[in-house]
Amino acid sequence: MEILYEDNHIIAVNKECGELIQGDKTGDEPLSEKVKKLLKEKYDKPGNVYVGVPHRLDRPTSGVVIFAKTSKILPRLNNIFREQENITKIYWAVVDKPPKKKTDTLNHFLVRNPKQNKSFAFDQAREGSKPASLTFNHIASSDRYHLLEIELHSGRHHQIRAQLVKIGCRIKGDLKYGFPRSNPNAGIHLHARKIEFLHPVKNEKIEIIANPPSDPVWDAMLKIISE
Repeated sequence: MEILYEDNHIIAVNKECGELIQGDKTGDEPLSEKVKKLLKEKYDKPGNVYVGVPHRLDRPTSGVVIFAKTSKILPRLNNIFREQENITKIYWAVVDKPPKKKTDTLNHFLVRNPKQNKSFAFDQAREGSKPASLTFNHIASSDRYHLLEIELHSGRHHQIRAQLVKIGCRIKGDLKYGFPRSNPNAGIHLHARKIEFLHPVKNEKIEIIANPPSDPVWDAMLKIISE
């Protein structure tokens, strides 16, 4: 497990594709429990170790995940993520087609379908919809794929996946949203690259950056943007 940042109040790790944030009906060990075990062993703590979950990433997504180390800090972190104030969330997505514009802000209305565990983006509001907004920049291209850097302005279910497919850009490996082939690790090429926020206790800006998983596509994109 790669620890990206830690202080007395929070710990941030680089989530791998396929890891759960919290337990679900699959019974697979979630990342929150792995972090508990890590902290218990690292600090030789007796009894239970507290780990709170202020935000989540989809299971096939990789990248920065922040956990609360105390019950006092969790409500403050919850508020930061819920209100989307004093926080910047940057994602990278590898897609199959370049968007029509180099940069754009997408504003849609998302409807979640619980049975399909999927969200659908619409241009107009409809019953049960919630507004969703993001800004993307097309930052690199290889022979077959294109790298988008995305700033989220809201936090909706499968927001990036649903909004990108609405404009004809499918994330590599994302079968649920129309990409034709799965990735070998069952993940998708969507990565929580950076979180920047105002620390609720220290009252200072914290920037946490996570490198994407090492595979031929990510490695090629990193090489392109570093040249």
